Amino acid sequence: MAEYNSISKVITILFLLFLLESSSGQLDPNYYYSSCPQISDIVKTTVESAIANDARFGASLLRLFFHDCFVNGCDGSVLLDDTPTFTGEKTANPNKGSLRSFEVIDRIKHAVEEACPGVVSCADILTIAARDSVVTLGGPYWDVKLGRRDSKGASLSKANKDLPAPTSSLSTLTSKFAAQGLSLKDMIALSGAHTIGKARCVNFRSHIYQDSNINGFFTNFRQSVCPPANGTGDNNLAPLDLQTETGFDNSYFQNLITFNGLLHSDQELFNGGPADSQVLLYSTWQDSFFEDFVEGMIKMGDIRPLTRSKGEIRKNCRKIN
Repeated sequence: MAEYNSISKVITILFLLFLLESSSGQLDPNYYYSSCPQISDIVKTTVESAIANDARFGASLLRLFFHDCFVNGCDGSVLLDDTPTFTGEKTANPNKGSLRSFEVIDRIKHAVEEACPGVVSCADILTIAARDSVVTLGGPYWDVKLGRRDSKGASLSKANKDLPAPTSSLSTLTSKFAAQGLSLKDMIALSGAHTIGKARCVNFRSHIYQDSNINGFFTNFRQSVCPPANGTGDNNLAPLDLQTETGFDNSYFQNLITFNGLLHSDQELFNGGPADSQVLLYSTWQDSFFEDFVEGMIKMGDIRPLTRSKGEIRKNCRKIN
């Protein structure tokens, strides 16, 4: 009986430790309430200033968050620079030559370190910056859950494998989002982030020259800035949203139903498949899009965060401590 009681006590203690680990590992919007109450104001002010200078920063910060979370979770790994002894994710095919706004994160981190040294992770800074970018450009607000820590590594191979390409089919998009725990509805709503920002010619050339599910007038319009020959004008830019490229709204979905999607992967959302009805809903009901977008962003922010003793709080977002 004594042996049974001892075993029972051990099991009880282990269970309580498990509960403690689980509860402590949960993200919380008030995580920095006492340790760094200035964090929200610092990020908001810096993001608004950056977007006032160049509206593209808003889309770029949102894209950075997406490309971070899809590779080993939301851990700030996308922010790490390559070194002679370390390979990050910036040179992965989906990232090379297209990710930007790292300097905005640097400015935020510098200000945060002055106010609250060694407290706020780069992963959390990126998460807040993505939300504030959406809000600054007219989109919905939501409470961001915080408490992530930064990774001590990165994965070039996973960045090449896990991030969907602009040439992806609907089935590929669906499977890549499902691999991150995101549903078809999440994928469609999150794709609405393309209501802001621009894309390079190299990423939409095949769609405007080879696909048939595209508006003819739109094709001619976009071919004027994107020559057919590979290597010619590859970095020429065009807005992802034909109507309001610097306003976060539902016009992206309105473009799709008139076959004015810039990327092949965009137009796949409205091409006679299972995503059509959701696109139609969002094209006519912006509130529904905003509600589902917020839900998707919160779910994406929950992808495999590092918490408690895992990872670190980087002093410089570009390098491991």
